[in-house]
Amino acid sequence: MPTLYLSPHPDDFRNLRILIAAQYGGSGSGDVKIVEAAAAGAACATKLPQLETESDGTLTGTGAIAYFLASDQLRGSSAKEVTLVQQWVNFADNEAIQAACGWAFPVLGVMKANKQALERAQQELKKLLQVLDDYLKLRTYLVGERITLADIAVSCSLLLPYKYVLEPALRKSYVNVNRWFLTCVNQPQFRKVLGEVKLCENVEQAASKPVITQEQQAASGPAAPEEGEPKQKTAAQVKKEAKKKEKLEKFQQKQDKMKQQKQPQNEKKPKAEKKEKKELGVITYEIPTPPGDKKDVFCPMPDSYSPQYVEAAWYPWWEKQGFFKPEFGPPPTNCFRKEVLTLMMIPPPSRFLNETLRRRHRMRGEMTLWNPGCDHAGIATQVVVEKKLWREQRKTRHDLGRDGFIQQVWNWKNEKGDRIYHQLRKLGSSLDWDRACFTMDSKLSYAVQEAFVRLHEDGVIYRSTRLVNWSCTLNSAISDIEAQVDKKELTGRTLLPVPGYAEKVEFGVLVSFAYKIEGSGIFCADEEVVVATTRIETMLGDTAVAVHPEDARYQHLKGKNIVHPFCARKMPVVFDDFVDMSFGTEPEGAVKITPAHDHNDYEVGLRHGLEFVNIIDDNGVLINVPVPFLVRTPCFTGVCVRDGGSWVFESSSSGVQRGGSRSKDIVEPLMKPQWYVRCDEMARQAADTVRSGELRIIPEFHHKTWFNWLDNIRDWCVSRQLWWGHRVPAYFVTVNDPSVPPGEDTDGKYWISGRSEEEARMKATKVFGVSPEKISLRQDEDVLDTWFSSAIFPFSIFGWPNETEDLKVFYPGTLLETGHDILFFWVARMVMFGLKLMGQLPFKEVYLHAVVRDAHGRKMSKSLGNVIDPLDVISGITLEGLHLQLQDSNLDPAETERAKQGQKSDYPNGIPECGTDALRFALCAYTCQGRDINLDVNRILGYRHFCNKLWNATKFAIRGLGEDFRPESSAQLCGQESLVDRWILSRLCHAVQLCDAGFRSYDFPAITTAVYNFWLYELCDIYLECLKPVFAGMDESTIRAARSTLYTCLDVGLRLLSPLMPFVSEELFQRLPRRSADTPPSISVTPYPDTAEYCWRDEQVDRNVEFTMSIIRTIRSLRADYNLTKTKADCYLKCLDEETAAVVTCYCAYIQTLSSSLSVTALVEGEPPAGCAVAIASDKCTVNIMLKVGANISLSRYSIL
Repeated sequence: MPTLYLSPHPDDFRNLRILIAAQYGGSGSGDVKIVEAAAAGAACATKLPQLETESDGTLTGTGAIAYFLASDQLRGSSAKEVTLVQQWVNFADNEAIQAACGWAFPVLGVMKANKQALERAQQELKKLLQVLDDYLKLRTYLVGERITLADIAVSCSLLLPYKYVLEPALRKSYVNVNRWFLTCVNQPQFRKVLGEVKLCENVEQAASKPVITQEQQAASGPAAPEEGEPKQKTAAQVKKEAKKKEKLEKFQQKQDKMKQQKQPQNEKKPKAEKKEKKELGVITYEIPTPPGDKKDVFCPMPDSYSPQYVEAAWYPWWEKQGFFKPEFGPPPTNCFRKEVLTLMMIPPPSRFLNETLRRRHRMRGEMTLWNPGCDHAGIATQVVVEKKLWREQRKTRHDLGRDGFIQQVWNWKNEKGDRIYHQLRKLGSSLDWDRACFTMDSKLSYAVQEAFVRLHEDGVIYRSTRLVNWSCTLNSAISDIEAQVDKKELTGRTLLPVPGYAEKVEFGVLVSFAYKIEGSGIFCADEEVVVATTRIETMLGDTAVAVHPEDARYQHLKGKNIVHPFCARKMPVVFDDFVDMSFGTEPEGAVKITPAHDHNDYEVGLRHGLEFVNIIDDNGVLINVPVPFLVRTPCFTGVCVRDGGSWVFESSSSGVQRGGSRSKDIVEPLMKPQWYVRCDEMARQAADTVRSGELRIIPEFHHKTWFNWLDNIRDWCVSRQLWWGHRVPAYFVTVNDPSVPPGEDTDGKYWISGRSEEEARMKATKVFGVSPEKISLRQDEDVLDTWFSSAIFPFSIFGWPNETEDLKVFYPGTLLETGHDILFFWVARMVMFGLKLMGQLPFKEVYLHAVVRDAHGRKMSKSLGNVIDPLDVISGITLEGLHLQLQDSNLDPAETERAKQGQKSDYPNGIPECGTDALRFALCAYTCQGRDINLDVNRILGYRHFCNKLWNATKFAIRGLGEDFRPESSAQLCGQESLVDRWILSRLCHAVQLCDAGFRSYDFPAITTAVYNFWLYELCDIYLECLKPVFAGMDESTIRAARSTLYTCLDVGLRLLSPLMPFVSEELFQRLPRRSADTPPSISVTPYPDTAEYCWRDEQVDRNVEFTMSIIRTIRSLRADYNLTKTKADCYLKCLDEETAAVVTCYCAYIQTLSSSLSVTALVEGEPPAGCAVAIASDKCTVNIMLKVGANISLSRYSIL
């Protein structure tokens, strides 16, 4: 066992960093022996921390030991991440620790206070915290989307400041660092080492000096000598110190006097706090506006962006105006068929990308329909209502009866089921609500009934007794391939919770036992075959033992039988290729066969004509077994097998344990009569449509999965033993005539489908050749799988099987956008049923987006407490509010407590108000084709700040345009545009091109990046700053051209933004003047910018401005380094040649404005005057800034001429 030697001090950040890394790496105290310095001995006392490995190797140094003990994930999952992690670790070791200790140690009394050194450490730490704060603005962690060694190293280096010196007033400036630091220290691994970290409230000088090791002091640099420490000094030293003390006293008196003079100014500082508070505060729209009326946009704009103000009143107006209807616009004629017809649907729950695509299509003038719909979620809904019924009334569904229970479900649906529609409205989803439908509505229920009857009549749907996945808690079949079955990987003996058990149940143990060969032990020695299983109780249902045909060890057993020790059942030894000759224990290669309770064994049983013995009933209880085992105990607790069977041994075994995700119980394979859909021919046609290019799946790497599933498809079990859902429209026929033998439930010939009982009776009369009065019918109690009704959704919502006008117009559609996780369950089945029942594909393109996970990459689960309600992100919610939501859920107390801890870890301060537009923009920015995305609320908050930037920029621009400004009827150049006007129009055209390409390729991050960069870095940071001296000048022609250019940028920029951020773009668009009286009333129906119209790209101007910006950035950097931020200085630009000088000369005015220079001079031959600070901007230009006398400068990085 490795031995770790540590210093005994509780605040030694080196110890804490190592111990936290060990927690993540799985090396807890049980894996590493920890020894404090007192027991370490003199040999290692000066080298702490130190790790002695089992191979007698020794590691010293915090970084090396933490790296050794950490898991691979902590080190980075790619070469790029590994490099970034190391850079941040170096940042902690070389910069953060020194500054943190330099500030904290004097306060704690560890070292003598040196005022200059303390102030220097404070400034350095504040500077580092600001760097961190900027970096973390749009990030959850320092590297990637999870904790790494970088987070551990940097957070541990900041522990002392956060605990002892960073008061609330100081912390306020570093919101993002605070959020990141609290997220880190509240992780379970951190808390196990640190306990609860209490942040500093008041800085108090330590009363007594804590014990700090020499190494810890060395980490922060040499410590000052302690007071009272005996040391002989020379006379010269004493005299020197006296003079130094006298100077320090005078300096201190001067500083105190300056502070007194500045005191009144300091007292006014709370105004800055007020400004910050105002920016993040809530502003509401108070003007009375009846629902559906247009919002007042003539009132003054609030000082800052507020989601509640901006999002008020717009959605009801959009709805009332009919903007969301495909019929909006010119009167419909036959020519609309020439336009792209876009059909997007729910269920499953709405996707943000649907909305973005739909809005853009509508703005392009294409007839677009987004039809809202919701499925009935058979299993999930029934489970929720049954739990609610038991919790509130202590009743089961059987107590109410089928009709009473279904009424309870409808009551719950009417109460809770519209929440998703409320969310969609809040999210600004432009759905045609007049077409909203629910799969249990009469229109869709009729379509489900019709589809079943037609498919049954065609022989596509049939009844058969087969092995199904059975949920003993639900008493229903569930599907193995769907999300209703969880497969848990077991690496060995594992205890798992199972419904109905107080204690956890053991799984993952491989039990080996022996079957005797028939006839052995009479005239020859006993012979036996050893088999192994993790389900020992299933041996009571064994009907054979299988071996591989090529296994030489068992060739002599051909034609022989084995004897079951309890059931007196002779079982053949069969030879089958599916057997793994290395499975089991010595001698391996023999496998027990239980055809009625294992999917692989079921196939073997069919191939060899074996007996199917059912030993498990619907509740998971043993049946059809010898008397000693007829106990009312669920079968997976195991049975005692001793007499007649030879125990060999038990061992841990890796494998898969399957359980129901809804019911949390164990899924049992059972033989049951069920309804099946024959899929082979439909699957072949669906696969061929992709192979031929008739159906396009984006991204294309999903093709392999599509073909693999469809080419190896099994028939689909569509019946469920539930009460909530579409009841199977099939009837079991009993014929009251002696000439017709009675049928059995498992015989499909005695089942007749019908749209009504009367129709089924007439069909039965023809099938059995008897009169109607001799026919008795019993409708099947089962319901259909929810996905069955969802599979016909593309045409059932338009009135199929009736030939409605909507069906003619809107089927087939163009595009389906959905998550890749339901490619089989929904997309493939819609394609198959569309081809079968309609003869056409339901859509031409399928875009598969990423699945949203939490910030740590975990699947969102209520039991983990990481489910993010979009409404909570939009409006904000406290941590206490999140906890209250858990109380209304169906989680048991243990799960509720675990979920609360998850919420506390992920959202220690609750969820801030982000607004709808920020949430929509963030999800589009996150989305990569076909990959999971980790949703971080803090990044969404960053996009709320982007909304505030849009707000302030537009507000400034409107003032610059003036009240009398009237734009031209169309966007065009007047010929008097300045260089910066031409540049911003070029960048605008480039943004239009990038957005167009992004939408065509479904590259949503490219779209958001193009819009974000244009607004923030090009329009706001450069162009608007360049306009300030223009608007303050007297050149009317230049001002007119600038105003026209500015209006074009606002108009086009907001239209680019509209599909992503509909509320803020509408609010700002409505406040701009119109080009003409017939302009569309809303930005949502205003033409989307087209590359053919906006074609002013000038790449030469782009290159020149980029070169100019490199000069400006260099000047800004020099000014900051020499503390010239409040002083303008002369700037001399030494150019390599005349061509470079000509470019610089053209842009001198912009360089002067954006760099806050006193003057800018381009030089080729001449030299800049003496006394300049110098920095290289590029290989063609060197920046020289004249330093003023008396400037407080640092000469550490740049040379001075």
